[in-house]
Amino acid sequence: MRGPAGWAKITLLREMSGMAKPDKLLVIDEGTTSTRAIVFDRVFAQVSLAQQDVSLAYPEDGWVQQDGEEIWERTLAVCREAVEAAGGVSEIAGIGITNQRETTLVWDRATDQPIAPAIVWQDRRTARVCEKLKADGHEPAVQNETGLLLDPYFSATKIGWILDSVDGARARAEAGELAFGTIESFLIWKLTGGRVHATDVTNASRTLLYRLGLGEDGGWSDAMTALFNVPASLLPEVKPNAADFGMSDESLLGAALPILSAAGDQQSALVGQGCLAPGMAKITYGTGAFLVANTGAERPNSQHRLLGTVGYELPGGGAMALEGSIFNAGTVVKWLRDDLGIVASAEDTESIASGLKGNGGVYIVPAFTGLGAPHWNADARGTISGITRATTAAHLVRAGLESAAYQTRDLLDAFAADGAEIRELRVDGGMVANDWLMQFLADICDRPVLRPDYREMTALGAAALAAMQLGWLDAKDWTERQVQGVRFTPRMTAKERAALLNGWQDAMRKTLA
Repeated sequence: MRGPAGWAKITLLREMSGMAKPDKLLVIDEGTTSTRAIVFDRVFAQVSLAQQDVSLAYPEDGWVQQDGEEIWERTLAVCREAVEAAGGVSEIAGIGITNQRETTLVWDRATDQPIAPAIVWQDRRTARVCEKLKADGHEPAVQNETGLLLDPYFSATKIGWILDSVDGARARAEAGELAFGTIESFLIWKLTGGRVHATDVTNASRTLLYRLGLGEDGGWSDAMTALFNVPASLLPEVKPNAADFGMSDESLLGAALPILSAAGDQQSALVGQGCLAPGMAKITYGTGAFLVANTGAERPNSQHRLLGTVGYELPGGGAMALEGSIFNAGTVVKWLRDDLGIVASAEDTESIASGLKGNGGVYIVPAFTGLGAPHWNADARGTISGITRATTAAHLVRAGLESAAYQTRDLLDAFAADGAEIRELRVDGGMVANDWLMQFLADICDRPVLRPDYREMTALGAAALAAMQLGWLDAKDWTERQVQGVRFTPRMTAKERAALLNGWQDAMRKTLA
């Protein structure tokens, strides 16, 4: 399998090295529905991949949770499989990690065991807490300090829920017996045998507890830990994305390996797509969809309910970012396949959608777990509108795919209103394999869509960050690389586009009514 096209400097470096071993990188890509391990070589070609699904549980309406120990056990299993397939641990120079972000774990420092299920980023159980804080007038101060909005999406209220719901947890946290982390932090703890309790700046900036900024301008916020009643003793050390995160325990993979990078999945994809210059942007279509634009060193301040966040932080500097979050994208296809049973596979959706002359006036607003940007409505629930006796299962499939494009257009309009005009969409994630959807996306958004041939941009970004930490690569080389891919250009008429968008806006009004 081939990764991105090579670059002269990197190729020369490889030749000069004589391919000295170890010359490969192990990347852990821990997503919402699966955990994967990918091994890349020195020029970022994929050598091996192993993957296992991770279970999601929905014990109550709006609740989404996972078993932290299951995540760890399956992550370790895929790492061992990928390393063996790549020629053994002697081939591996180090580890990079990327992860689903806001998902929250609290564990016992002595036993390494979570004290409760991991509360997933999609979970809405703390919606009432957030509404109360909004009603009390706290949101402007929260946004000013963290770049984020008050929403159960983020980690802070999830931590509070665990501490207040598990007997004795708050007292134990205040006594320093417990640790909090997003998933990469938990994996680092497990990999190092509890020797390192650390996170990276991108994941920290998604907690509602972090003062938004680069370098010394950022850090855990006393004001926010007080507001959300989170003991400071729970919090991990914050490091740049390319940094020393400790050594893995020798017993796990057969040798001690340095952990070289960590980054939240969306920021890692930003790096993977080479968006290291201000104004560049990418959108990843996975379980949800996330549009992230590099804003340079300037701290973003959205007036249209987008999120300010850290884009990345490297040894030579970093960048801030503006982000819009769609909560349900790939989950719509999963729902059509697994719950409704109207498609046999995700791949079938392309031929089904393309077989229709139009959408038949049918729209799906997939607010399964509320709506993200720019609406931020935790109470919204999904709707299907425009159905008639002529509506078929195929229309529902097409409407499900179309919803990803319409939600993207809503985000682009909000970015433009904030002064961040995005002229090209760089896409990645599982849904982008669908050619019909990519063309519809270009048409509805009225922008070219660039899809790279190698799609694992989240993992690739973590590998690039690890390589930067090793000194194999610098940011300039990475930005200048030539990426092979397919370009989709708009071909829909303005009249057709306006009619479809009017239908979507009507469906959205009904959902929010």
